[in-house]
Amino acid sequence: MPHATVGVLGGGQLAQMLAQAASPLDIRVRSLDTSGDAPAASVCQLITGRFDDPDAIRQLASGCDVVTCEFENVPASVLEAAAKHAPVHPLPRAFAVAQDRLLERQLFASLGIQTPRSAPIDTIDQVASAIQAVGLPAILKTRRMGYDGKGQRVVRTLQEAHAAAASLLGAHDSGPTFRPDTQSSGGVGGSGGGGGGLIADEMVALDREVSIIAVRANDGEIRTYPVTENIHERGILRRSIAPAPSIPEGSLLHAQAIEAVRSIATSLGYVGVLAVEFFLTSDPSGQPRLLANEMAPRVHNTGHWTIEGAHTSQFENHLRAILGLPLGATDMATGSAGMVNLVGTIPPLAQLLAVPGAHLHLYAKAPRPGRKVGHVTLCDPDPDHLTRRVTELEAIVPWML
Repeated sequence: MPHATVGVLGGGQLAQMLAQAASPLDIRVRSLDTSGDAPAASVCQLITGRFDDPDAIRQLASGCDVVTCEFENVPASVLEAAAKHAPVHPLPRAFAVAQDRLLERQLFASLGIQTPRSAPIDTIDQVASAIQAVGLPAILKTRRMGYDGKGQRVVRTLQEAHAAAASLLGAHDSGPTFRPDTQSSGGVGGSGGGGGGLIADEMVALDREVSIIAVRANDGEIRTYPVTENIHERGILRRSIAPAPSIPEGSLLHAQAIEAVRSIATSLGYVGVLAVEFFLTSDPSGQPRLLANEMAPRVHNTGHWTIEGAHTSQFENHLRAILGLPLGATDMATGSAGMVNLVGTIPPLAQLLAVPGAHLHLYAKAPRPGRKVGHVTLCDPDPDHLTRRVTELEAIVPWML
């Protein structure tokens, strides 16, 4: 499809990296964001406007071969408006499920995918029964609009649960929704706490957190990237290593992760890149098991290592899939790869670039506490050596949270 044009709802770093992957394929990218200095502006055409503005949606989608999203909290009405002008992938149903933690858990259960025990909370009167169902300690989460650890409270007593639920439910009326990682209103509807009530999750004794990324084509072909092991700090991804040292390729857990993401993608008629995050824990007998936590219908932070570490990056494969082009190989280009996020501040460039083999990606974003401003990738044929190098890299990458 020569000279294809892709419209992207959102102009953050994911749109930026999609545009960077599109350029060698002569694919044009056009993005829509509320901020005129969004990261994508440095590499593609940026339309500035509200996501609920029909004129802005028309301007984005008209003349595009396909429209996609770089964040999942896009209301169905926005996707339907874009679909009047161009095909939209992934389909709106995937976003509807990913936007609501309860619908997400119900989908996982319908596919036989294990998750932490959970219970819905729509009113304060339901707190006690929800806690009884999941036990203490527990995590209360807004059903909608949570990201990077936001919209969550850990509770250890029923009294704490009542207070946390009152706070989170009250946040529903706190004002307009904000586009993740921006300072201006995204104009996408909803409310500050996300609306739709809460869910209570059991507190899982974690061994590791892992994720898997798949890409599904229009014809149903699915390719998966190696399982990735992730470390988070205060809800924000700190680093990723692939393949996951804790889940050997060919193991039962590896097969379960692949089957989970494949079944989700197939059930949704999905086209594009899909990420699923898991908790690695143990069952009552001490045997390791995977519990699915959440999905993301887009390219994903835990797959940024694929730019240098895989034969075809997640960004290029997303473009290939939504444009109906053949999928690229998803296996490792090197023996292993690791990524460290830059959050809140950027170390001196000379210091980062002096690290042998470091691949630096900056997002053209002003540093501020808790904001992802870039990442660094390392590749190595020796997984053990890679882990040591990533640890050394972390030591020179301060975080500002």
